[in-house]
Amino acid sequence: MAPSPPDLALRDLRPDDDAFLYRVYAGTRLEELAPLGWGDAQQDAFLRMQHEAQRTDYWRNYDTTRFQVVTCDGRDVGRLYVERRPGALDIIDIALLPEHRGRGIGTRLLDALAREADAHALTMRIHVEHANPAQHLYLRHGFEFHGDAGPIYRLMERRPRAQHAERAA
Repeated sequence: MAPSPPDLALRDLRPDDDAFLYRVYAGTRLEELAPLGWGDAQQDAFLRMQHEAQRTDYWRNYDTTRFQVVTCDGRDVGRLYVERRPGALDIIDIALLPEHRGRGIGTRLLDALAREADAHALTMRIHVEHANPAQHLYLRHGFEFHGDAGPIYRLMERRPRAQHAERAA
């Protein structure tokens, strides 16, 4: 008998989430920083500075009331920041703690977002760093590279899929 999939849910951000959100952010940068040979204190100072810069940018430029924490079996495991606009569902950020990657959580989140996008005829968009291995996940979900690549990020889009017409009985 196959194990049941983990129980996934989304919850709104709370004022006491900042330490958790920092851990999620830091987890997205560890591989990138490892070759630099920095000590723990130097790495932590850099990550905290970058986390605060990202947070400031997000809170200045997006409707953060729709930003959510991903929970799995009742534990906080990641973040999903989405902005819904006319004609578009923009994934601002989707990130999981390293120990929760590769378990199908990202796939399930993207599947749910794709169903929403398709139901409302929205184009899904996400900017992805050039070396981000999650590009393969997005490609499997129907995203395609769009436009010219920037120096750090590439835009990926997924056009809405036509809804199946109800057959007349």
